[in-house]
Amino acid sequence: MKPLVSIIMGSTSDLPVMEKAAKILNDFQIPFEINALSAHRTPDQVMAFARGAYDRGIRVIIAGAGGAAHLPGVIAAFTPLPIIGVPIKASISIDGWDSLLSIVQMPPGIPVATVGLDGAQNAGILAAQILGAGDEEIFKTVTEYKKSLETKITKANEELAGVKFDFKF
Repeated sequence: MKPLVSIIMGSTSDLPVMEKAAKILNDFQIPFEINALSAHRTPDQVMAFARGAYDRGIRVIIAGAGGAAHLPGVIAAFTPLPIIGVPIKASISIDGWDSLLSIVQMPPGIPVATVGLDGAQNAGILAAQILGAGDEEIFKTVTEYKKSLETKITKANEELAGVKFDFKF
């Protein structure tokens, strides 16, 4: 079995955020790989990774980065595969805004789908949705997951109905 999704991050300090994407993919039984690559410290490795990803079977890349957050955009420059950027509120970031803007403000022709700050879980779900557009089993898994979200909120409202306050109707 070859990985379909590659999760990459600028450094292993990003793992606490990025492992949320890994958990979703694991729960959905979608094969993935996870690596650290730096657009600034290992640019040749990033280029080789991006250019070879499709031939290795990768179909979606989730790239997380903090601070200047160039990793998702650099990878997008070297491959036509869909890239999902995860801006990370790193210790060196300006409250996460630098990361978010570095990823979302890509030039024409180099798109990067961008999730919210530290939104690796949504990145994993989006990767599954992209793959599910062409794979019936993955589509079914994502559909069941979305249905479970509805059930979760319905149950929460039932529980809230039992919460008592003097002026609550």
